[in-house]
Amino acid sequence: MKMHIMKLNPVPMRMFRDGQKTIELRLYDEKRKKISVGDTIKFINTSDLTDTLNVIVEELFVFDSFDELYKNLPLLECGYTCDNIDKASPNDMELYYSKEKQIKYGVVGIKATLK
Repeated sequence: MKMHIMKLNPVPMRMFRDGQKTIELRLYDEKRKKISVGDTIKFINTSDLTDTLNVIVEELFVFDSFDELYKNLPLLECGYTCDNIDKASPNDMELYYSKEKQIKYGVVGIKATLK
């Protein structure tokens, strides 16, 4: 089992801590392809590098696109809330990953629980 390190913005970090978020959405690039069920991910808060959170990978959901992922995964576990779920769109992920990169690598939903 391996340890992976990923940066995470403060809001999703808090949501993981509070149990509101259990699935992290990422590109399925070379770095993410090394992740296996049972591995540990150490999230580092992008606005406070001393703030870290360890989670255990429970499941990996690989899709060709965020369009497909959004149709198949429970978005309330992916960082959306009852307040914004009706506005949830796969296009939201383009803030982080271009369509070109999504097409090149595919995407992954990493289901994890606090260690």
